[in-house]
Amino acid sequence: MGKLGLGLAVGCAVASCAIAAVMVGRRVRSRRRWWRVVRAVDEFEEAALTPVGRLKQVVDAMAVEMHAGLASEGGSKLKMLLTFVDSLPDGSESGIYYALHVGGTYFRILRIQLGGQKSILEHDVERKPIPQHLMTRTSEEFFDFIALSLKEFVERKGNNSQYSQVRGQDLGFTFSFPVKQTSLSSGTLIKWTKGFSIDDMVEKDVVECLQRALSRRGLDMHVAALVNDSVGTLAVGHFYDKDTVAAVVIGTGTNACYLERADAVIKCQGLLTTSGGMVINMEWGNFWSSHLPRTSYDIDLDAESHNSNDQGFEKMISGLYLGDIVRRVICKMSLVSDIFGPFSSKLSTQFTLSTPLMAAMHEDDTPDLSEVAKILEETLDIHDVPLKARKLVVKVCDVVTRRAARLAAAGIVGILKKIGRDGTGGITSGRVKGVKSGKMRRTVVAIEGGLYTSYTVFREYLNEAVAEILGEEIAPYVILKEMEDGSGIGAALLAASNAARSVDTVQVL
Repeated sequence: MGKLGLGLAVGCAVASCAIAAVMVGRRVRSRRRWWRVVRAVDEFEEAALTPVGRLKQVVDAMAVEMHAGLASEGGSKLKMLLTFVDSLPDGSESGIYYALHVGGTYFRILRIQLGGQKSILEHDVERKPIPQHLMTRTSEEFFDFIALSLKEFVERKGNNSQYSQVRGQDLGFTFSFPVKQTSLSSGTLIKWTKGFSIDDMVEKDVVECLQRALSRRGLDMHVAALVNDSVGTLAVGHFYDKDTVAAVVIGTGTNACYLERADAVIKCQGLLTTSGGMVINMEWGNFWSSHLPRTSYDIDLDAESHNSNDQGFEKMISGLYLGDIVRRVICKMSLVSDIFGPFSSKLSTQFTLSTPLMAAMHEDDTPDLSEVAKILEETLDIHDVPLKARKLVVKVCDVVTRRAARLAAAGIVGILKKIGRDGTGGITSGRVKGVKSGKMRRTVVAIEGGLYTSYTVFREYLNEAVAEILGEEIAPYVILKEMEDGSGIGAALLAASNAARSVDTVQVL
């Protein structure tokens, strides 16, 4: 080999080494970028952990806040509002009743025929979207739209000869926003939630607004019961099962209610009820405790919301927010690495990723996670995401869902603790009196809302956490019952049971 050949060989070797060095450098940088993404997800997972010890702290905090809210107005983040429902439907109701359920991006109109003996003979329902512009306009425009929709529904069903039966025009009104009730059929709006912001409605009687709209539309109907969605769910749960003592709604928003002793409502010392009890609307979406596992993403979401420093519990567990928490984590992943390619501007837009889409990614069981890839591409404009990155996205969905479900479970057990149904109160209230063995009383919690009824993984995580917190001795006595359309039917049931009464059964002296 001559000098020229040797030089060429050396040159080729040097070039090969240089190319190899560049390739190794790229691999190292790629791995570093990948590990930055993994680290971001791991840090989020650690911050969102909900071990049973922490959940029990949330249980205790919920019970303490419930006590404080019953003791004085403004004494707690929990409103603990009187509902003026002192007894619940028992299955003996009969007749035809209507109901409205307003409380999210859709509203529902119902017509039911009750036949006594815990039977619903007929059940018609219509679901309609609320135009987004009406969510921020005037109360008159909003309720005129609701009243017109109800009138059209009644006219269609009016062809049935049974329409003219006695009490056929009593109406139950489920209004799923914080309301301070002044009677069973009247109450003032405290504030809006779930993206609604109709300023002239705040501190007005919502039933009066609806009744005026009904009159303007020429519809002769009487609102017999103003009901919160969770109270409606409790009513329908009790209609079928007398051991139902509490209800939880976990959908677009979230709330809970339960049956309390009237003498435990210290802030209303003159409260007298025929039954000795009172259903309390907790407005638990506003619950807060330092034991809640809040992350930087939750802090940013709250700061950018229209109700900053409000509805803290709701923002961690309800359907309006879970998808957006996932979006925020994916945004962080995209900023610390190029694993998702060029940064998509849609990642910076609030609520681009809805919770139903998040659930679809979470429950994607295809081998290559094709549904995840499709949603990332169509919704967030992120293309050609590698499989390992798609798996990380699924993990983020799991972390968000698991935390939400387990915190909701802790809230439920907190209610049971307050009324002595969690097994920690000894024989005094959680166990059947007079039984030597101290046998636990059967306790039913009615649950409604899309997160629980339609999102299988969420439901499994919640059920698992309730059992984990209560322990194997107590858990078998606590039954979580799924309610279908409970908030609407429950309003009609309460209208039925209230219409049958001739005297007021609740007095505040």
